[in-house]
Amino acid sequence: MIKILHTADWHLGKRLQDFSRMEEQKLVLEEIIQIADDQEVDLILLAGDIFDSFNPSHEAVELLYKTLRRLSKNGERPIIAISGNHDSTQFVEAPDPLAREMGIFFYSRYDSVIPTGKLDNGIEILNSESGFIEIKLPKHPEPIRIILAPYANEVLLKTYLGEEDREAELRNILAAKWHDLANQYCDENGINLFMGHFFFVKEGEKPEPEPESERPILHVGGAQALYTSNIPSQIQYAALGHLHRYHAVSKSPFPVVYSSSPLAYSFSEADQEKRVVIIQEEANKEVSYEAIPLKEGRPLFRKRFENLADTLAWLEENPYCFVEITFATEHAIDVATRKAIMKAHDGIVNLIPEIKQPAGQESLNLKVEDLEKDMVTLFKMYYKSEKGQEPNAELIDIFKEVISQNEDL
Repeated sequence: MIKILHTADWHLGKRLQDFSRMEEQKLVLEEIIQIADDQEVDLILLAGDIFDSFNPSHEAVELLYKTLRRLSKNGERPIIAISGNHDSTQFVEAPDPLAREMGIFFYSRYDSVIPTGKLDNGIEILNSESGFIEIKLPKHPEPIRIILAPYANEVLLKTYLGEEDREAELRNILAAKWHDLANQYCDENGINLFMGHFFFVKEGEKPEPEPESERPILHVGGAQALYTSNIPSQIQYAALGHLHRYHAVSKSPFPVVYSSSPLAYSFSEADQEKRVVIIQEEANKEVSYEAIPLKEGRPLFRKRFENLADTLAWLEENPYCFVEITFATEHAIDVATRKAIMKAHDGIVNLIPEIKQPAGQESLNLKVEDLEKDMVTLFKMYYKSEKGQEPNAELIDIFKEVISQNEDL
């Protein structure tokens, strides 16, 4: 039985507005290395969005290389990494010839072919072509076949896959490619995997929103998402990246799983537990998999307060986090209050005023049926909602005069 660790969406170098996440990323990647060692994992799948930008910082690049060297156990444990929609295809594949000697394989371009042959560490590339690799590990007799599906926009697809019909749907182009590869290589005598960085849903189901921190996937030819049924039936486990919440899009006929990002990267992810997935797999059998929670990194919270005392008490009780505070007030947040809140905690990302309506005016918001009322009544409602009192008779007369003059025009 082969053990595989599935992770994705590291977004190295990402910031939370003005806050660097680099130290947290170092800690959580150290945690992932420890999990891989404790679980005695044989293979690592990194499903895209390795970096957060096309031109990552020197510190982010250094963190990646140091992490992968240790995660690979200096070449004993292979790592297969694909690019996501945040990654530069050229940048991701640049170190591949050198990294390959340590069993680290970067794949980002659909016209790339990983060279076959046996490496010094004993890992052997049995078969390889565009979008596919078959490897054999020294301690395991069963070959591992992986269909590689890095993110590709419309231009890349037409360049590398030879699609001429500009109205063709993205899912049709990719599904045909994947099924051809599966039919050629993925029989019951090996372990068959799929790794992709796309937006997948079960056909007929409503897709969940993409995360606030995520650059939306470009949808091509009217295809709002790829379908799980586009993945060939020979596959035993599909390792996905792009959505930052851990979940199985589908469990039958095989698991199609987003592993999650290792950290919460936006406040829309505040309630999510981040994880990596450990897969146990044999040829021609159903896989078993387990999501292991990650504990490192600052949690993110969205909190609402109505007074300064409660705000300061909560901040004192939760020193290690990032927080977006909504502060309810009748006017603006005064300078003294704002200063006290910001001074109390080093992780306040946003402080948002929520202007409360005066008591008894909550029902003054316009409803559809209000649109049938006359202009004078609507003006009275508006004035009361803004000023907290009824307009006097003199003001009503002026308003009526303005209306009559407009009608005359």
